[in-house]
Amino acid sequence: MDSDNLFHWIGEKLGAVIRFIVDALGWLFDNLYGAIDSFVQGLTGALGINASIFSLLILVIGLAMLASSVRAAIRRRVVAAVVWAVLGVVVLTWLIY
Repeated sequence: MDSDNLFHWIGEKLGAVIRFIVDALGWLFDNLYGAIDSFVQGLTGALGINASIFSLLILVIGLAMLASSVRAAIRRRVVAAVVWAVLGVVVLTWLIY
């Protein structure tokens, strides 16, 4: 009879630990989703673009082009820097307007 109570107690404690872990992960992912959603809404609102995956992808591509321009300028490749800068500005201008 005592072993039955022991295993019942162990099962309750293990269930409580699992429940705590699941609740903690749910809280973490809920707050993480809220933070990401707020960030995306703020970013897209400030830029005046839609909060879609396509718009965010075009934004990342345009910023990558500008980063390539900076890298080319650091390497003293003036023509490449100008080309990347123009392409990046064209893509970002197309996105924002």
